[in-house]
Amino acid sequence: MAEDSTRATAGIETDFARKMSYGDYLGLDALLGAQKPLSGQHDELLFITIHQVQELWMKLILHELELAMDRIRADVLGPAFKATARVSRIQKQMIESWEVLTTMTPHDYLAFRASLGSSSGFQSWQYRLLEIRMGAREALYLKPHAHRPELHGRLAKAFAEPSIYDEALRLLARRGLPVPQAVLERDLTRPYTPDPQVEAAWAEVYRDAQRHFDLYELAEELVDLEDAFQTWRFRHLSTVERIIGGRQGTGGSAGVAYLRLALEKRFFPELWSVRGTL
Repeated sequence: MAEDSTRATAGIETDFARKMSYGDYLGLDALLGAQKPLSGQHDELLFITIHQVQELWMKLILHELELAMDRIRADVLGPAFKATARVSRIQKQMIESWEVLTTMTPHDYLAFRASLGSSSGFQSWQYRLLEIRMGAREALYLKPHAHRPELHGRLAKAFAEPSIYDEALRLLARRGLPVPQAVLERDLTRPYTPDPQVEAAWAEVYRDAQRHFDLYELAEELVDLEDAFQTWRFRHLSTVERIIGGRQGTGGSAGVAYLRLALEKRFFPELWSVRGTL
């Protein structure tokens, strides 16, 4: 048996003094050294790890959304669908991560909560950028990043650019569907207002799905994105409520009250309202 094991591993690299190793490629020293609990409490490592993993997933989601939006602009929807499908699978992982955090009780959390100081998930610039790319327009949410000009500038730039839904509506117009000019030329820094003519354009796509099949698929991909995003928000809300109840969140946030309010907001409103008219 020992001889078989030796033969099976004979070709594996063992000397990395002058070669790139697995740890080098992934930057594991920096990655695994990034968890720095401050309280000495056992569950703080869980809290830090969950949120760092969420940030890594958001980085990948943003990477994929950039590709999807670029391909929608170019009217090449196959790669856009691949990117959005990947985002939907990432979102499932993010939703499941809240299950791990629910193993932390209120007592566990309160034992280290003071170590968070004024930090809050409300301050995640990647989450804000993701919301902006999806279509959220709340200038207030850029202010926590004013002390980081490079981050604030990136968010402000995205804030004035089309969202993925704007790109979808522009594509519908290029395909000859009746999207109003007022919608296409609106001030992109203002919150989007649902429009009955946009709903009518999506209705035409759904009613003649065979003719508009790629637009029909685009509509369903967008619905999948928002559905998963709202599910993630709900699981976040229920996890926070389970751990801290109705108390104020860190960093001055309203905690559960703020999260509940966010659940009421839609990114792609006509893709939901059209379902009642078909």
